[in-house]
Amino acid sequence: MKINEFTITQAHRGLVDKEFSCEELTRACFERIIESDETINAFVDLNEDAAYESAREIDEKIKQGEKIGFLEGIPFALKDNILVEGLRATAGSKMLSDYVAPFSATVAARLKDLGSVLVGKTNMDEFAMGSSGETSYFGATKNPIDLTKVTGGSSSGSAAAIANNDVIYALGSDTGGSVRQPASFCGVVGFKPSYGRISRHGLMAMASSFDQIGTITKSVRDAALVFESIAGKDDFDATCLDKKAEVMPTLDQEIKGLKIGVPKEFFIEGMDKEVAAAISAEIKKLSELGAEIIEISLPKTKYALAVYYILMTAEVSSNMARYDGVRYGFRAKSDNLSEMYLKSRGMGFGDEVRRRIMLGTYVLSSGYYDAYYKKAQQARRLIKQDFDNAFEKVDCLVTPTTPTKAFSLGEKFDDPMKMYLADIFTVSASVAGLPAICLPCGNDKKSPVGLQLLSKNFNEAVVLQVANNLEEKNRAQELR
Repeated sequence: MKINEFTITQAHRGLVDKEFSCEELTRACFERIIESDETINAFVDLNEDAAYESAREIDEKIKQGEKIGFLEGIPFALKDNILVEGLRATAGSKMLSDYVAPFSATVAARLKDLGSVLVGKTNMDEFAMGSSGETSYFGATKNPIDLTKVTGGSSSGSAAAIANNDVIYALGSDTGGSVRQPASFCGVVGFKPSYGRISRHGLMAMASSFDQIGTITKSVRDAALVFESIAGKDDFDATCLDKKAEVMPTLDQEIKGLKIGVPKEFFIEGMDKEVAAAISAEIKKLSELGAEIIEISLPKTKYALAVYYILMTAEVSSNMARYDGVRYGFRAKSDNLSEMYLKSRGMGFGDEVRRRIMLGTYVLSSGYYDAYYKKAQQARRLIKQDFDNAFEKVDCLVTPTTPTKAFSLGEKFDDPMKMYLADIFTVSASVAGLPAICLPCGNDKKSPVGLQLLSKNFNEAVVLQVANNLEEKNRAQELR
């Protein structure tokens, strides 16, 4: 096993025991990227000089006999809509292809303070709008497991970087499933905390009432470690919860006696039979671990996809208004101001971004606001009530992450409706602001299936506890 393939826990132990240096670990990651990224296209920019400088500082600290934290000296990557002072932040768009961040996002600053080593910024669907990793101005990200397949999106580069062992862990952003869906397609762990758990300061806004920074890792334990490290109050983000996130103390506790709900609305006609079979097998394992499996109903969640695409596009149209060619970003040559606005936005944005801006402008326009936007907000409240009622009966829910396995590159690119349906199982958690995790299940490593676990708001501890128990059981079976 190569050192770039390690989890955070394994890499930390190796550094502490001086089995390898932080510089050697960092070099192993860069060598892997150089070897394969021309094909996979997971990275937009690398941070090589600064990464090696940080690694040498950690090595000196270890040499002096000082203790290091769990994330100290661990190479990681950031999705390219998370700002890092002095580095490009493109959001996968021509509009920001030359933009250099003037400050760092709160999560980036916290990880720097903890001593993690930033390797680079990862590719993504343009402005986080996409479900396949194909809308980036810098080209599609390919799935390391099968180069003919999509990675999923929008955190395509972060998921591919973990699946390809380019780094030890990565951060992405999840608006409607953008961490969980690519994690499912790439066979890794994607975790979206409750809305408000992690600061969004320095995350480029797509749909502000949905956006949440999440983790993409090689294990559930790694997800818990990173989450605890970056969560917490931030004076720069008024929506950020003033409450300490503690999940490690309960991570290894048994789940015997926990009640796990199986919502019938998430097992729909037309779902891939292999996905359904894999999820059913995992539910049986949860029962074997001592959990009580209860079938429940979430009748309003059938409206979640429509609600999400109405509200999300409305917020997109507002958030994208700042990119006008005047203050920063791409500016087209023109003879007058009106033409400059039109050309800059028309040439600077890709098709999917323009599509969502137009949809959002429509649902917010006079005569349609009450019929679409207001009605969707009311339906959002009913969906949240559905979940609240369910969590009075069960501790967490188990569902598929996606209705299919990773599909072929180009297969759905020209059909937006088919592409949007890829989010059908992930958007409900985003609409309700719930914590949710995707972890790989089944034995088919070449065509992975993702299982999703959800719980009530700010109950990340239970989500991670159940996920960790299931992951450990699967790992034990693989070793037999």
